[in-house]
Amino acid sequence: MRRMIPSLQSLICFEAAAKHKTYTHAAQELSMTQSAISRQIQQLEEFLNLQLFHRVRHGVELTSAGEQYLKNIKTHLLGLEHSTLDLMSHQGLGGTLKLGVVPTFATRWLLPRLYRFNEIYPEITIHLETSTKPFLFSEQIFDAAIYAGTPAQVENWPGTTAHFLMPEEVVAVCSPALIKKFYPALVEYDSPTTFDLSAEQLSKLPLLQQTTRSAIWKEWFDSLNYNAPYAMEGQRHELFSMLAVAATHHLGVALIPQMLIEKELKQGELIVVSSHKLTGSRCYYFVYAEQPHNPIMLKFIEWLQQETAMPAISTYASN
Repeated sequence: MRRMIPSLQSLICFEAAAKHKTYTHAAQELSMTQSAISRQIQQLEEFLNLQLFHRVRHGVELTSAGEQYLKNIKTHLLGLEHSTLDLMSHQGLGGTLKLGVVPTFATRWLLPRLYRFNEIYPEITIHLETSTKPFLFSEQIFDAAIYAGTPAQVENWPGTTAHFLMPEEVVAVCSPALIKKFYPALVEYDSPTTFDLSAEQLSKLPLLQQTTRSAIWKEWFDSLNYNAPYAMEGQRHELFSMLAVAATHHLGVALIPQMLIEKELKQGELIVVSSHKLTGSRCYYFVYAEQPHNPIMLKFIEWLQQETAMPAISTYASN
């Protein structure tokens, strides 16, 4: 049975014409004649039995059907291009893993360690895209994702399987200058690299909040049975990396997973100001669409297991 798929050439011409809004510039991009572009789009419209463009004074504009069709096929065309380039670059050996990752985890934890995976598997290439929201495998071209969420979120993520990687344990950190400003007596004679401020002392410092978890400081104070009236006030930033920068520049004290600020702690730009740690409800998971494992994914999961030093990886399957 013949597949209901138009010619690839006509789709490429359609995408170029939609991007440039003129057949002339599309022809220049594709090294074709304007009439050839016009014929390809005409054939595509006949195949679809739909009009994709309106003629306007200075070129063409997409119809509503054309806009919807372009939106739906762009990721598939890009995926074909990436798959072709991957195959050519590896000459049929190894392969690629397209991975969606939460931003700060990608830059602060995964990327600094990824060279070790490359040393073991030089024939495998890892492509990374970042997002703070759950990845929709049906809409985006990802093989898998590393996501920070609650067990309920991953269990109710339709059509996926999730492997537990590690918990998210946050610590209170700020710059040494902030401690010196608010509690000069504590640093009068020496320069300690850590402090153990009480909940009351911390409540008097400016708090840096995370927009995606507006109640995290309240949770921290509640876990110490301390009523902090201003626990939900302060500057708000979306990412842990943004909180780290804000804290480094003396804007307040932040709750950040220690594994994501190893560099700042080592260099003394940030210091831990309380021995109390909060193990939140969120954890890190390796998530993929329900399908048979491919060998590349299995190798990456095994490597992640070694890097997180977990004795075993728990699995959640969602329907």
